[in-house]
Amino acid sequence: MSSGTAALPEMAAIGRQRQLWSSLRWMLLAYGAPTVLFLVVQFLRASDYVGRDNDDAMRLVEVRDLLAGQSWFDLTQVRLGLDGGTLMHWSRLVDLPIAGLMSMFRPLVGAIQAEVLALAIWPISLAVLLLAAMGLAGRRAGGTAAMHFCLGLTVIFIATSNRFLGGAIDHHNLQLVLAAVMAAMLVDRHYRAAGYALAGMAAALAIAVGAETTPLVAVVCAIVACQWLWVGQPASRATVAFGLSLAAGLSAIFFATVPPRLYFVATCDNLSIAFYSLALTGGVLLALAAATASRSTPAMRFGALVLCGVGVAAVALAVAPQCLGNPLASLDPLLVELWLDHVTEARSFAAIAAQEPANIGAYYFTGAFASAICLWRIWRRDRAGLNLVLLALVLSSLAIALVQVRGMAFSNLLAIVPIALLLADLRARSNGGTAGTRASLLYVGALLISVPATWAVAGTLAAKGIGGLVAETATTNGGACLTEGALADLKGLAPSLVVGPSDIGATLLRRTGHRVLSAPYHRNSGGLLQELKIGLAEPEAAGVMLRQLGRPVLAFCAREVQTQVIAARAPDGLYAQLAAGRVPAFLSPLPVSPDSPIRLYVLTP
Repeated sequence: MSSGTAALPEMAAIGRQRQLWSSLRWMLLAYGAPTVLFLVVQFLRASDYVGRDNDDAMRLVEVRDLLAGQSWFDLTQVRLGLDGGTLMHWSRLVDLPIAGLMSMFRPLVGAIQAEVLALAIWPISLAVLLLAAMGLAGRRAGGTAAMHFCLGLTVIFIATSNRFLGGAIDHHNLQLVLAAVMAAMLVDRHYRAAGYALAGMAAALAIAVGAETTPLVAVVCAIVACQWLWVGQPASRATVAFGLSLAAGLSAIFFATVPPRLYFVATCDNLSIAFYSLALTGGVLLALAAATASRSTPAMRFGALVLCGVGVAAVALAVAPQCLGNPLASLDPLLVELWLDHVTEARSFAAIAAQEPANIGAYYFTGAFASAICLWRIWRRDRAGLNLVLLALVLSSLAIALVQVRGMAFSNLLAIVPIALLLADLRARSNGGTAGTRASLLYVGALLISVPATWAVAGTLAAKGIGGLVAETATTNGGACLTEGALADLKGLAPSLVVGPSDIGATLLRRTGHRVLSAPYHRNSGGLLQELKIGLAEPEAAGVMLRQLGRPVLAFCAREVQTQVIAARAPDGLYAQLAAGRVPAFLSPLPVSPDSPIRLYVLTP
């Protein structure tokens, strides 16, 4: 046998290996399997099967109510707030798959285990979808090497955040997946109509799932419009597909989730006629412009887009002018001062810099670094169109994060694509470490500083040293005030209205049959404000307000942060008096467990 013939099997094996290495399907399995295993182990090690965020507990309450017979169109949480309950602003679209999983498992394992399985499967499955979308974005943007960097960095993103841990059933993880899908479709330089139709559907779902992604969706729409303006005919079918998919998708969701009685009620914090009319008008007008003016001159296309913008602006001013501002601007100033300003995810860059300077790098550096990479490539005219798209996505998310830190998850995620392109180039320049020490160090250094977790560790070390790094994380959901003993004390009482700190409200709804006056949701502003006023008022005035609520149970926890803020602001108020051990005559203590930080009181007859 000749040497050339003998080499054929070896060459075929190398070819198969390269094909496997470049296959997104197989690499998704390679990266996804250990990620899922990690998430499963973390879930099994957790002390609770529900996530650490208040929204996770509240979502479970909402799903339980749906399965118990509450109408699909009725989002009222009857056990939250003042008489009549609180109409929540969340979408049934997230309730549906969780409720479906629970219904599927109930006949097999019972109600409790069905909850456990559903709450594990839903976020972990979203982690796999996120990997698929980010891997596709990397491959389309920069080939096989960029795909691997995107997959690797996304694995780190998933493992170092709490969005995809078992039990994390709020809507933020789904929003991240939808953002990744939109990015993966927009980096396609071939302008495939099917991909842009998928991007339009993802945009519609993002609007429906949570209004906080509306600015990102607006940027995505602007990107599609600007691409069509610049490219013209080659992008026409993709633009038409995006516009029609956005309009049709949101129409289907609107009529499937909004009750007929609310069709013409404009609200600015969820899917209503406000966002629906804007998306419908914008999507249809954009598709119409692309269908009729794609062969025209750039000036004519620009004129068509101006008319689209005028149409959308006219609809916005006619239907919901109030939604052009901050939807939380109407909150009572006292509520803003004592509640909203202390909500972790609502803090601005200035608040983070003042309160948590050690976390600035973890929250903002990755997005700023990726934006700088895009600007540098655009300046060098290196794939300028692609990097303009990436810059718009990352920079807009970073701008949102500067206003409210909740946006940093999106900027850190979307930053992965331009960073992956840089790392692929640096790895090629280092030639696998054989191109010299300088090139290798540059590659390794860029990789390290691209990971938000690196900055989180560095910030903690700088601020607190090794001891701060190994210290246990603080509990959330008012965990310090919700020990097993405290919950047992509350469960032993007949169902009643509980007046207590907002941060424990969602967990009380989940774990007990009580109503709660306060939980951290702006739609419950009446209950939130009433609880704050009770804590701030001098004892006699607080007693009058408590009696107006009927026969509530006052749950006082001196270790709760908001309670401490209220006591400090009003030294003569009820909470300050209770913290000092002075119980007014109109309150009668109830027996509590010795280790419970909560003190329970009822009104003296």
